[in-house]
Amino acid sequence: MDRINSKLYLQNCYIMAENERLRKKAELLNQENQQLLSELKHRLSQAGPSNNTNNNNNNNGGGKNNSIPDLNLTNCSSSKNASSKSKKK
Repeated sequence: MDRINSKLYLQNCYIMAENERLRKKAELLNQENQQLLSELKHRLSQAGPSNNTNNNNNNNGGGKNNSIPDLNLTNCSSSKNASSKSKKK
C-alpha cells in the first residue's frame, strides 16, 4: 500500500510541476497576445480615418470594419478549462 501511495505521490508531484510550467507559458503567451493586440489597435487608430473612408465605400453597408474581438474572453475560458481538467486528473 505504501508503495502505491509513493508512486501516486510522485505522479502527482510531476503533474503539479507540469501544470505550473504550462500555467507560466500560458501567462507569457497571454502577455504577448495583449502586446500584439495593443500594437494592432495602435496601427488601426493611426490609419483610421483615411482607411475607414475606403473601407466604408467597399463595404456597401457602410458599417465599421475595424472592430477587434476581445481575445481575453476565449483565452480565459480555454485556460480555465485546461487547468480544471488537469486538476481532475
